[in-house]
Amino acid sequence: MGEILVGTCSWTDRALVRSGWYPVGRRDAEGRLQHYAEQFPVVEVDSTYYGLPSERNSRLWAERTPDGFRFDVKAFSLLTGHPTRPAALPDDLRPVFVRRRGGEAGADNGLLDDVWRRFSAAVEPLRAAGRLGALLFQFPPWFAPGVRAEEFLTRCRERTEGWPVAVEFRHPEWWRGEGRQADTAALLRELGVAAVAVDMAQALSASIPPVAPVTDGRLAVVRLHGRNAAWGTGSKEERFRHRYGEEELREWVPRVREMAERADVVHVLFNNCCGDAAVRAAESMRGLLGQTYQEEGEGAE
Repeated sequence: MGEILVGTCSWTDRALVRSGWYPVGRRDAEGRLQHYAEQFPVVEVDSTYYGLPSERNSRLWAERTPDGFRFDVKAFSLLTGHPTRPAALPDDLRPVFVRRRGGEAGADNGLLDDVWRRFSAAVEPLRAAGRLGALLFQFPPWFAPGVRAEEFLTRCRERTEGWPVAVEFRHPEWWRGEGRQADTAALLRELGVAAVAVDMAQALSASIPPVAPVTDGRLAVVRLHGRNAAWGTGSKEERFRHRYGEEELREWVPRVREMAERADVVHVLFNNCCGDAAVRAAESMRGLLGQTYQEEGEGAE
């Protein structure tokens, strides 16, 4: 049976900070991370999707967390084909990006190569410290199955050779139907990357089926986004506002355990980031799995 690590998709979300979950005296940047790492063994870094990370922050994150703690780092938006604001890039790259976005011929000038280098260098301190769980590539809803998508995935994997990678698709056709599921799993297996299993509302046209494939024997990932019918619309809090009930969590217990029978490590991450809903769901899931962080820490030592 592989190790199951349960956590959330952010420890700095404003709604979580405002909820009062962090105790008085531990609400600065260092105190928040240290408190979180005393409760959970894994966390997702979502800020790296909105802007390039820094080596300094990666070093600080590694220094402020115990051995065995893991960070899943979300890929920068430009690297997954999402819309990206010029302000999200370093000053020296913005003019090139603006020209590229405007469709000027030859305007790339190695922009993506440079962004990839900077992103990788910034994350390297986490990997060097043994804190990197995975690089998470969350692809946009319009990233549909097909030759162009497979070529893009292959290029991403070439750039991340030797790094642990997990892929989440937001286009439902990747996992709809047994034939398509088999093809998608085979593709990810060939690339040597972990598929991300998704929990979300199932009555929507964009709903991702709750399948739980294991495509990399080293790692499997589950991201639980909540079951709000406002998915894809409204503000962030409207999309992710959901408090998991025990029965909803119990649906995933056998799936997670089955994944752990086929992978060395399973990351279970809650993304229902509204107030303290994600940390409370993670606490409940750990209870359903019969876990305490202290027990995991003793096992890791």
